[in-house]
Amino acid sequence: MNTGGTYKIRPAGRHLLTIGRDLIQDRYAAIVELVKNAYDADSPDVNIEFRASASRSGYSISITDHGHGMSTDTVINKWMVPSTDDKLQRRTSPSGRTMQGRKGVGRYAASILGTDLLLETVTQIGDKTTVYVEWKSFEAAQYMDDVEILIGTTKVTQPSGTKLTITGDNELLSEWDQRQFDKLRFELKKLISPVSVALQDDDVDDDFRINLGVEGFPQVQDISETIQPYPIFNLFDYMITGRVGADGKGTMTYSLQRARNAAEEIILFDYGSPTGCGELIFDIRVYDREKEAIEFLIGRGLKDDSGNYLGKLQARRLLNEYNGIGVYRNGFRIRPLGDAAFDWVALNKRRVQNPSKFIGSDQVIGYVLIQSDEESGLIEKSARDGLKENHAYDALKKVTTQVISKLEERRLAYRIKAGLSRNVRRIGEELEKLFAFDELKQSVRAKLSKGGVDKKTADEIIEIISREEENKNRIAEEVRQAVAVYQGQATLGKIINVILHEGRRPLNYFRNQIPNLRYWYDLYLKSGDAEKLERFMPIADGIGHNADVFVKLFSRLDPLAAGKRSVRKPLPLKKTIADTFAVFAEEMKMNTVSMTISGPDEFSFLSWPQDIYAIFTNLTDNSIYWMSEKKSVRREISIEMSINGDSLLYIDYRDTGPGIEPSLIASEVIFEPQFSTKPNGTGLGLAIAGEAAARNGLELKAFESETGAYFRLQPKTEFT
Repeated sequence: MNTGGTYKIRPAGRHLLTIGRDLIQDRYAAIVELVKNAYDADSPDVNIEFRASASRSGYSISITDHGHGMSTDTVINKWMVPSTDDKLQRRTSPSGRTMQGRKGVGRYAASILGTDLLLETVTQIGDKTTVYVEWKSFEAAQYMDDVEILIGTTKVTQPSGTKLTITGDNELLSEWDQRQFDKLRFELKKLISPVSVALQDDDVDDDFRINLGVEGFPQVQDISETIQPYPIFNLFDYMITGRVGADGKGTMTYSLQRARNAAEEIILFDYGSPTGCGELIFDIRVYDREKEAIEFLIGRGLKDDSGNYLGKLQARRLLNEYNGIGVYRNGFRIRPLGDAAFDWVALNKRRVQNPSKFIGSDQVIGYVLIQSDEESGLIEKSARDGLKENHAYDALKKVTTQVISKLEERRLAYRIKAGLSRNVRRIGEELEKLFAFDELKQSVRAKLSKGGVDKKTADEIIEIISREEENKNRIAEEVRQAVAVYQGQATLGKIINVILHEGRRPLNYFRNQIPNLRYWYDLYLKSGDAEKLERFMPIADGIGHNADVFVKLFSRLDPLAAGKRSVRKPLPLKKTIADTFAVFAEEMKMNTVSMTISGPDEFSFLSWPQDIYAIFTNLTDNSIYWMSEKKSVRREISIEMSINGDSLLYIDYRDTGPGIEPSLIASEVIFEPQFSTKPNGTGLGLAIAGEAAARNGLELKAFESETGAYFRLQPKTEFT
């Protein structure tokens, strides 16, 4: 039998409870949702009052605003309609605030806070509407429209606004202890953006206060306060603030409070393309966590709510609780972005790679201001648990990481110069200090002379020290040579991609053609036809040609791969440098990078070939990377050798990439081990190049240039 007809979907009675209890994360999130509704009503403030009954049998929560209120029609046709698109359609409030609640479910958060709800709302013309809801009636009803809700309307002389009164029983009251209220204060503090304190902006409404009152709860201290941002926020060690436009270009300001009277630095930021997530405003503040840094933080004025200086343990706990980079829209945080346990930028994952350079999530407090979802593509999830993981969200993470990297580079430079970072000084410099005996001999001679020891005896003692100095320096030289071998092999490891790329083609030829060789050989054996032999020759020639590719590749890499150092000898410098570039021939061709070397062909320089390779291999590797990464229109590397007779004056190395930031050049931090501006860089390249130069009586320096990176290799004046 065929039947047919049309039917309507009827939501179950408990559907509202599902919205309120299952989609809202927790009680704190429920309070936050109701606070946002007060903001949307253009209220200048919201008052949250928790009151336990005298008998401790239950409690009430009242959330009161002084906004424009709701008419009876609005209550019936919008407030009582789940998932209404009213705010989505309006987008802005009558006073111009961008709507926070846009999913039409936030008001049902009240069901997670109590057993019933009383709504009292007054319009600006004095119409008062009252609604009483018992949530258990929805639990009992089969269908939502089976529940009847009493609504009353009267005329009053009260000012406009809305008050929600939520009541709960003893079981719910028992869940609110001191720890829970501390968490609520914490969430409300994080909800209020510190923008009003740190960064005045027209996009943010500063005139919205959150007042919290708690009274009568067992073993809970009464509270009566206006929520304020954290006192720790202005006591940063390092800070980067600024704006990045939708086109990816912007200006940042870097500030340092770890050092006294440090000047701010303006940084021109270029993401390299449109952000893909609209315009962004950043304020990111970083704190060092070692003992001395915590003491310095307290000394700058870190106090509790009572005005008392915090102890070191309290300060650490404060950083543990308040850290995180929040994402704010129109002054409100999008949870859980900014929670201490929600490392959405993956800072801790980066820090594992290089703890000296990268910061961890427990070292940062900050925020990113984003535009509306229409302008940014950043869309809040319906369950209020973050942003949808789309292309815009991926772009937000990438831009934020790049901004943080600008701070990390400068932080590491400061810490190295101030002796705060792990000791990563160059091995050669340390060895020279370790086995420098001149001061010791002078001190010993002076002591002997003062003690009345005759000159002959003193000379013999000094001679003993000199022989020991010679022995130690022989050992030091062996260490230097061993380090040079390891550095050469480390450089070889950096260009492994070049080896794989150049070796893949001949290997593919061997794999494909050797079976063909076998095929024609078998045919010749079967037929005895001499013409089959002619098929051998092109394949044999190809094998020879591709084998030659390997021979040349290995010969170019041989100086770096050597397990033992050759003797220092005069090298044709121009040819040696050119051989270094030959290693990158295919990669330069693939990335359309050209190279020129000017200088006399016949000039020779006393040096180790491994070191010349190490210097120019690392410089070239960096140039190719950055010119490709930043999509430079012109991609050129030029080398100019200048000599005077038999002496080298300098070698200038230039490229047409994005160049090096002046502050990094001035601090010379780019030559320090572990420092790198590459996202996953090891920080070894320029450090190895600098050490290789020093072993040959040269020094490698960087200079400011408007056209790209500029390095100069020149003899050290003190070298003997």
